[in-house]
Amino acid sequence: MENRGRQADGSPDRLYDAILSLKSREECARFFEDLCTINEILSMAQRIEIAEMLLKGRTYLEIADLTGAATATISRVNRALRHGAGGYSLVLESSNGGSYA
Repeated sequence: MENRGRQADGSPDRLYDAILSLKSREECARFFEDLCTINEILSMAQRIEIAEMLLKGRTYLEIADLTGAATATISRVNRALRHGAGGYSLVLESSNGGSYA
């Protein structure tokens, strides 16, 4: 796996392991409620929604109208879809039965 955003001491590995240890949506919600602010959680959820809409061919303006997201946020998500590590597509394919290319 590529070391994107990884610090020299490997500190993100503990976070990734913690997330992977969760066994249910309820456990996940409890963990993220303790770890993040509600605004951080909502921002992350919104970015996944934006990624899904972009993959379905929605325009920036449609997405902004439907989600209330700033076009800068939409652009950031689009950039990650095109040039990122493939995380959005991986998650969306997994949660939608592989319906995204």
